Amino acid sequence: MLAPPVKSGPRFNQMINVPKVRVIDENGENLGVMYTREAIDQAAEVGLDLVEVSPNADPPVCKFLDVGKFRYEAQKKANAARKSQKTQEIKEIKMRPNIDDHDYDVKMRNVQRFIEDGDKVKVTLRFRGRELSHQQLGMNLLKRVQEDVAEVAKIEAFPRMEGRQMLMVLAPKG
Repeated sequence: MLAPPVKSGPRFNQMINVPKVRVIDENGENLGVMYTREAIDQAAEVGLDLVEVSPNADPPVCKFLDVGKFRYEAQKKANAARKSQKTQEIKEIKMRPNIDDHDYDVKMRNVQRFIEDGDKVKVTLRFRGRELSHQQLGMNLLKRVQEDVAEVAKIEAFPRMEGRQMLMVLAPKG
């Protein structure tokens, strides 16, 4: 006779459909190999569920757990991990090929700050009108940007033309 539906591993509504299982109690002590029905009854006496933790073992390993508490703890761990991770954003800096020195310095301070915060920076150089025929000016400007941030950033995407703009992506070195 098959055992009734018992909560298991990450999928708690799965049936334990093997005749014998190795049982670990709520304190982590090994109770040995016993019939599945007997293990379910012992777990019910203690007020816990029988959960299959290692289905590939021979015989499968089951543990006495409070499923609600287990799910709550797992969710707390996942939330803590999500809170501590840093998502990397792409910040964009827009320039023109004939940018003034002071404006360039302000833009470069922003680039430095973004990279120190761990974000990627997309440098966009927009050409208007006849500027498009002087693409070497834009390339020289992007090379200057590259040299100015060489110690803190590496180039992830080398300068390339896309329509009327030239793009370059920088990423933090560390």
